[in-house]
Amino acid sequence: MRLPDNYDNTKPYPLFFGFHWRGGTANQVDNGGSNGYWWSYYGIQRKSNNGAIFVAPQGIGNGWSDSSDLTFVDDMVSLIEKNYCVDTTRLVSSGFSWGAGMSYAIACARAKVFHAVVLYEGGVISGCGNPATDPIAYMQIEGLTDGTLPISGSYSMRDKFVTNNGCTPLASSLDNPGTAAEPPNPPPYLKTGGHICTNYAGCSAGHPLRWCVSQSDHLPGPIDGTSDGYNSCATSPGCSASCPCTWTPDDVWSWLTTSEPAGASFQTPNATQ
Repeated sequence: MRLPDNYDNTKPYPLFFGFHWRGGTANQVDNGGSNGYWWSYYGIQRKSNNGAIFVAPQGIGNGWSDSSDLTFVDDMVSLIEKNYCVDTTRLVSSGFSWGAGMSYAIACARAKVFHAVVLYEGGVISGCGNPATDPIAYMQIEGLTDGTLPISGSYSMRDKFVTNNGCTPLASSLDNPGTAAEPPNPPPYLKTGGHICTNYAGCSAGHPLRWCVSQSDHLPGPIDGTSDGYNSCATSPGCSASCPCTWTPDDVWSWLTTSEPAGASFQTPNATQ
């Protein structure tokens, strides 16, 4: 667990959980792996300017399939809220792959506790508790070429929260490569239009839904114009127009900290806001 810089026990802070992938570890989420601080907590610690409480849990067997995992989450939330000053209206769960599956389970079963979830390449692999009808702010990022948890299994996850959140569904024909809601299948990998994000219209207050599709494989940090999902430029020589890094930290942070637009659903290619 990491506390905000200059932590003040009279000031409520957001609480952000970062769940690891299958075979991953809490340490890798916390330290950002080869990208270091740039990618810590999927880039959100950096984007927050160390302004939230960040927690990286460790799953039994480096996964999230144990029946006690939700109880573990409940116990962590209870322990942290008893000992630190938490803004209880701003709990966020995030994760990649199996970590996204765990965040989906939280969305299904703990929407009254958590404000938002962010899923990177997820699947229904940690369950979805019943009745699972409560709304929650919901963002999901999927890759067209994901061969581990194919995007075909993600549509029903998204649509559950389209319903729960009271959002206006999109035409099913948009769930296809090359449509207004999805980029074309690579090759080529597109620098412009390489990912498309859709903000759903009509969602209930406080429960926006954002759906992003990239050309990526099973990777948490897709980069437009390339199949590289490991942010090779993040630490050296540094992100630039000629050596791009993933767009996801900027996009996720903007979504978490700004109000979603009202009105008709719309698509924003290469969106960062």
